Amino acid sequence: MSFLGDSITEGWGTSNVYYRYDRVVERELKLSRVFTDGIGGTRIAYQRGASADPRWDLYFCGRAAALDLSADVIVVFGGTNDFGHGNAPFGTADDRTPDTFCGAVNVLMRMLRSRYPDAKIVFMTPCRRQGGEVPNAQNGKTLGDYASAIVEAGARSGVYVLDIYHDDPPFDPDLEDDRDAFTIDGLHPNDAGHALLAARLSEFLRAVD
Repeated sequence: MSFLGDSITEGWGTSNVYYRYDRVVERELKLSRVFTDGIGGTRIAYQRGASADPRWDLYFCGRAAALDLSADVIVVFGGTNDFGHGNAPFGTADDRTPDTFCGAVNVLMRMLRSRYPDAKIVFMTPCRRQGGEVPNAQNGKTLGDYASAIVEAGARSGVYVLDIYHDDPPFDPDLEDDRDAFTIDGLHPNDAGHALLAARLSEFLRAVD
């Protein structure tokens, strides 16, 4: 199994990588081999101009080809940074280049299906974050709009999508109790938050197995 993601997949917010959601899934499903590519600050779409931190520009479409070719399942978990500090246009469902968010999701799904034809491709929508329903200054979209774009692209592309934004979210940092219990800052899940993400993903993977 391979994981492609941002700072949450990298483990920001956990006390130890042992508690990171992919590691919990690895133990829960008794996986024999796991490859994880999580880089904090990265986004699914290609950005306009260089970012303040060059690592943020290692966008998902550019990293997908380096995933383990033997993976039987590939999990992609991102989009929150496209909403939070991305400068790519949101785009439309018809876009077919990585220069817009919608286009990059389309490209990434098709790339993964083509390069890893025997693997199950699973996208997770962004989890909820504090302020996620406040439209961003870049394009007036909410994080929920970004999550919906992933769900809709999955339906078009025949890719599995675990919608943890709209469909019974494991936690909601706009609620103070959830923010304190499951995140370190309203965005990055703590150990307890990663445990909830892992439980939802493990359940989903069992269902599509």
